[in-house]
Amino acid sequence: MSCLGCELANKMKRVNVVYEDDFICCILDHDPFNEGHVMILPKGHFEDVDELDEETANAIMQTSRLLAKAIKTLYKPDGITICQNGGIFSELSHYHMHVVPRYKHQPFADFYLETPLNNEGLKSKLLETRNELVEVIKGILQ
Repeated sequence: MSCLGCELANKMKRVNVVYEDDFICCILDHDPFNEGHVMILPKGHFEDVDELDEETANAIMQTSRLLAKAIKTLYKPDGITICQNGGIFSELSHYHMHVVPRYKHQPFADFYLETPLNNEGLKSKLLETRNELVEVIKGILQ
């Protein structure tokens, strides 16, 4: 049985990778809540947080810190929301963590609504967003 999350994490589908290591792949969300919305996916198949092995769990948390720093540097959000939906609430049936820049007076409830986001402008510049994040991440890691 194929898994969309595995295909995304292992670049079997077209994705905008901003960072990866042996355990995880970080890609821009194809339907971003805000510019810089990144998903962290393990390269191995895990469905829920309690299934993660220690190395993968550590890679996810350390990378969420790196991404938060890069997003803060680049987009100057009022905050960062880091979230993970498991079980029947996971659209991928594959563990993934969202790292989302947030701004004051912006309700996060829209993230969970079935109503499409008004984000066509963000979708049209995913390649530019990816390139900006990659450069900032490289600078942080040096």
